[in-house]
Amino acid sequence: MKKLLFGLSFAFLLSGCDVLQQLPNSVGGITEAEAGQGIKEALSQGLASAVLQLNKEDGFFKDALYKVLLPPDAKKIESALRTIGMGSVVDKAILQINRGAEDAAGYAKPIFVDAIKSMTLQDAIGLVKNGDTSATHFFRVTTTDKLVAVFLPVIKSSLDKVNATKYYSDIVKTYNNLPTTFTKINPNLDSYVTNKATEALFDLVAKEELNIRTNIAARTTDILKKVFGQKF
Repeated sequence: MKKLLFGLSFAFLLSGCDVLQQLPNSVGGITEAEAGQGIKEALSQGLASAVLQLNKEDGFFKDALYKVLLPPDAKKIESALRTIGMGSVVDKAILQINRGAEDAAGYAKPIFVDAIKSMTLQDAIGLVKNGDTSATHFFRVTTTDKLVAVFLPVIKSSLDKVNATKYYSDIVKTYNNLPTTFTKINPNLDSYVTNKATEALFDLVAKEELNIRTNIAARTTDILKKVFGQKF
């Protein structure tokens, strides 16, 4: 994804407004338009980094922090099945769950791009000043429900495509049919993986935002250098 595209599109949209010509240098010597463009571009860069890291084979599976394990209420399934020699079946289910998350991560891009475009100029200015991961936090608070709603069917489709749903359902059914099982486990996996994948994306965007704010080398465009090189 071309990171500068978002900033240029934003500036183009503002160029037709009379108010743009009257904006003061009110944020550390930069214009409000530049502040808004900078924070949007920082989020765009964070998004690109997050999607590229997760939307590939082993993007989730071989990452110690983001690997999706079985849901908490299914841990006893894993223990019971490994005890009776079915560990390979559990391992296959976990692998395919992560393959589903990796596949679905690619579909997050347009959802996140729309959220960035909807950010107001005043929102963006405040986030430049606030520092740390305030932009990602704003992004999370204002878009999570929508992201989950749109992401859920994508995750379901991805899990089905790599047979993760089938493998997980198989181990749940095996566990539920054991004579020692008195509390049955719900085989629904979609919501759990959706939440895990969404949290991973937000976490990576936050890390990239913080990196841009604190690391000069991470500011790869002129507008990022100008906006985040200021002392507020």
